[in-house]
Amino acid sequence: MRFVLFCHSLLSDWNHGNAHFLRGICRELVRGGHEVRVFEPADAWSVQNLVADAGESALLGMWFHYPPFGVQRYDASKLDLDAALDGADLVLVHEWNPAALVQRIGAHRVRSGRYRLLFHDTHHRMVTAPAEMDAYDFDGYDGILAFGEVLRQQYLKRGFGRRVFTWHEAADVALFRPQPEAEPSLDLVWIGNWGDDERSRELSEYLLEPVRRLGLAAAAYGVRYPEPALAALSHAGIPYRGWLPNYEVPAASAPRLTVHVPRRPYALALPGIPTIRPFEALACGIPLLCSAWADCEGLFRPARDFLVARDGAEMERLLRDVLHDGALRQALASSGRETILARHTVAHRVDELFQICRLLDGGSEAVRETRHRQRGSAVQQEDRG
Repeated sequence: MRFVLFCHSLLSDWNHGNAHFLRGICRELVRGGHEVRVFEPADAWSVQNLVADAGESALLGMWFHYPPFGVQRYDASKLDLDAALDGADLVLVHEWNPAALVQRIGAHRVRSGRYRLLFHDTHHRMVTAPAEMDAYDFDGYDGILAFGEVLRQQYLKRGFGRRVFTWHEAADVALFRPQPEAEPSLDLVWIGNWGDDERSRELSEYLLEPVRRLGLAAAAYGVRYPEPALAALSHAGIPYRGWLPNYEVPAASAPRLTVHVPRRPYALALPGIPTIRPFEALACGIPLLCSAWADCEGLFRPARDFLVARDGAEMERLLRDVLHDGALRQALASSGRETILARHTVAHRVDELFQICRLLDGGSEAVRETRHRQRGSAVQQEDRG
């Protein structure tokens, strides 16, 4: 099968967490004998920032950790879709693409009709900024992949038809695995970006203050930390170590535990969507403590796979308990990894993707949007699925 992916970037994961999962999906497809082509814009914002931060050589690091699959950097004004999509069987268009490109690919699908075309949404804009999504035209798309059930429901409410599927992110366990030879030198490692003020208050309550009060040996990795954030880390006694390539996370993050603090839009507006970091931490067998989020889809086994703190005081207590109880740490690490291997690897997601394609093969009509436009007209859609 020939698989074509349009995304913001696979070469760079600088403030671009979607690269983690998509790289893993591409690896799994190649492992299964499929051909993979990836198209990303030559002026990708994530790539530009990575080069400015770490130099051109940082773009080469991915190839030491992933199999060779074609990544083509294109100029949008010169992109030849006939050539890019020649012989394609399945085309996945990620949401971090310009609306104009999303529409162009959909129109190409209508003209050619030779491949399956899916839109992949891994963001909260459908809930937090729905007007932005009004710019996207999904005519010609066979289906939409939403990275959580609550997001799928939002698409359904806005009239996108029945061919919207929940497709969660997952761990690339070929890369994210325990590091038994690594002796933990730190109590806690935090890996994540500051978050555009979407979790500044939560990071202070659930990470910085508990670490400071307990006097833990900790470190923080990530990008886009403004000066107030750096000052807050320093006050908490947490060294800031900057950008860390995602493929180096398993080797670098062998602490005694880690913490997940979801951004506010996910914790409040999109309950049930954990984002990629918990999957990766659990796959590495690292004991995980989380600020409150609702696992309403039953992806994990809270209190077994990880512990949840309802406020900063409870997080401080849980940190103390886990750090002083080796048996508890081992139980959390084993249980969390067990759940990942049973349900949440990129191999599982590739299987789900093929199952979705089989479901779509039951009908020939591409999904057509039926949303009420701001101009007041409503387009009625016939769904023959």
